[in-house]
Amino acid sequence: MSINLRTLFAGAFAAVIILLTVLLSYLIGNETTKTAEVTNGKSLAEAAYQMSYNLDHFMWTRAGEIEMLGKLRAFQEPVNKEEIAELLNQLKESLPVFSWIGYADTKGSVLAATGNILEGRSMEEQPVFQNGLQAPYIGDEHDDSLLTEILPNPSGERLQFVDIGVPVKDKSGQTLGVLAAHLSWEWARQAESSILATLKERVEGAEVYVVSNNNHRILLGPSNQVGKQMPDSALARQGRSSWLVEEHKGSQSFLTGYAYGDGEMDLPGLGWSVIIRQPADIALAPVRKLQNNIVLSGMAIAVLFGIAGWLCAGWMIRPLQRISESADLLSSGGKAEIPEFKRIKDLSMLSRSLRNLVNKLTRPEPEPFYMSDMTRHDPLTGLPNRTALDDYLAHAVNKAKRNRSTLSFLYLGLDGFKKVNETLGHKIGDKLLQEVSFRLLESTRENEMITRIGGDEFVVILHTSAAKPMQEAEAVAKRIIDKINQPFLIDGEFVHVGCSIGAAVWSPENQDTSEILRLADDAYYISKRSGKNRITFETAV
Repeated sequence: MSINLRTLFAGAFAAVIILLTVLLSYLIGNETTKTAEVTNGKSLAEAAYQMSYNLDHFMWTRAGEIEMLGKLRAFQEPVNKEEIAELLNQLKESLPVFSWIGYADTKGSVLAATGNILEGRSMEEQPVFQNGLQAPYIGDEHDDSLLTEILPNPSGERLQFVDIGVPVKDKSGQTLGVLAAHLSWEWARQAESSILATLKERVEGAEVYVVSNNNHRILLGPSNQVGKQMPDSALARQGRSSWLVEEHKGSQSFLTGYAYGDGEMDLPGLGWSVIIRQPADIALAPVRKLQNNIVLSGMAIAVLFGIAGWLCAGWMIRPLQRISESADLLSSGGKAEIPEFKRIKDLSMLSRSLRNLVNKLTRPEPEPFYMSDMTRHDPLTGLPNRTALDDYLAHAVNKAKRNRSTLSFLYLGLDGFKKVNETLGHKIGDKLLQEVSFRLLESTRENEMITRIGGDEFVVILHTSAAKPMQEAEAVAKRIIDKINQPFLIDGEFVHVGCSIGAAVWSPENQDTSEILRLADDAYYISKRSGKNRITFETAV
């Protein structure tokens, strides 16, 4: 089965682009995923820390208010119950977050309270009283059977409280009683709402949890999960504020920020963990969108490159098709000439070899012509040698006389070639001469002669007009110098050389071409001595 070369090129181009696109998508996807995880994770951790700080700061502020209240003179002996009740009611009215505030003596009997609630009753068994006798105390979130039945509850939801208890002492440091307060859980919901409102502007689908570290019970969170235990890996990281990616078996993964409430200043924390998490699918959605866009763009580019490959292959194989058509015509007995190509080095060598072969096979006797056999060619560069030059000049002179035109001789050599041989070796030097030969072919016309005289020296014979041969020769010489000055890439090394040229013009009045060649040689050495990389003309006297 044969494969069309153009199809092969187009498929190869498209396959390479698709492969690069998939690789690029994978690499960019990985890097962008990491960046998105870090950015969103830090944002969640920052929000969790902020909420944890808000909770601790709120409790520290409320505890400070209760402690300052307990230092007022009204609480000293003898106790003024009416004045104490008035102070407690004023504080509750200013801060409705206090559900209840009461003052109990050292035996737990409530002497005064907001709204007269629980006055005369005992709170001796309550943790807030027992702990508050010893030192300032903040209790975890809980139900309170004493207050649940008494306090108004329009919403019908289960009432939850946080306790604050501080000892009241006289001037000698003797404990007189305990000032206790129950904080409504509504303040925590307000903190959650403020955090969520800020988060929703930056992080889609985020959920906030406040979890007790005593039993991992969810204190705040989605309504269907409050009161349940939270088996979360972030809970194992108490004492730190950071983020992680949670992989849940059989369900979605989450990007989670967490912080642990460890109190503020002299006030111990409530021992709560604040966990804010976002579904990984939502967090990484922009990354996946970017990957899809890269893949789609790559496919479109692959199609374009496939078309470009098809066109490029057509441009490359067109010379081969012309050579093949000429060869087929010759094999069938017709007359044809193998076309010559100079722009592509390999095609130039192929067409030149085929032309020599056809000339040799189609001529019954050797013709005295400069291209008739390989003994007249330089074995390294494939260019005609000095013998071929002499044969060529005999034909070129006759033609110039018939056409009343001139021949311009360019004698040129490379500047810096010796240094290339010494530093990079003769192997690189030989390859450099081959590349130079090809560039000389590119710079001249098909009917003009390029000969390697020896070493790094070449002779170019140009067909020029009788009117302005020097201008025409100078144009070609400048083109050659520009070509040679461009760097050569040989075996991975960039090689730089220059070019000095000497020129002389033969006209029908000057019969001796060897004299013109000598003048060009002299001019060449003048160019070398004058600074190199230039052209110098010599004229016959």
